[in-house]
Amino acid sequence: MATIQTHNDLKSNTRASSIEVLNARLADAIDLALITKQAHWNVKGPQFIAIHEMLDTFRTELDEHVDTIAERAVQLGGTAYGTSQVVAKETTLKPYPTEIHKTKDHLAALIQAYAAAAKGARDAISETDEAGDADTADIFTGYSRSLDKFLWFLEAHTQEKE
Repeated sequence: MATIQTHNDLKSNTRASSIEVLNARLADAIDLALITKQAHWNVKGPQFIAIHEMLDTFRTELDEHVDTIAERAVQLGGTAYGTSQVVAKETTLKPYPTEIHKTKDHLAALIQAYAAAAKGARDAISETDEAGDADTADIFTGYSRSLDKFLWFLEAHTQEKE
């Protein structure tokens, strides 16, 4: 992978490794943001307004993480790959079902997507930390915390204590 010259003092192999991880998780994060809007627009049911508005707040925060992840790749001398073509090819998330409308179906699909993205973020923490890039690991730590919070919110809509 060709990189752009930078005065960042991380070793070139550390930067290259982090750029690769950043772009992999960038594809997932953009996909998750799109999935979130898909559900936001199409959810139906008695909890509509609560879910609809909650997903809007998720999307806003996801967009901030997407930007941070992409900018870190560029700061390290890489290129951020965020086109729809790259995202469609590189995302590790399962395709989101577009034929669903019921709240419970969207919640189940979103829980699966958010859990997978959170696992990827946690894997990225380890990978970038082991490569010697604590700053990128910290970015993924913040992203992981947000995903875990969102997953909790989604799961809370499906759990009732009897």
